[in-house]
Amino acid sequence: MPREICQLQCTVCKNKNYSTTKNRKTTTERLEFSKFCRKCRKHTDHREVK
Repeated sequence: MPREICQLQCTVCKNKNYSTTKNRKTTTERLEFSKFCRKCRKHTDHREVK
């Protein structure tokens, strides 16, 4: 199965808040979303980490 689970980390406080899946064969770069961080209490950029 080419889909793998990846963690999303807040770029401000470095807290791992979300997990998602992505297709490794079609998406080789790291994911980046604007999501709500409960620790920062605002919307921040979240990037994929290993």
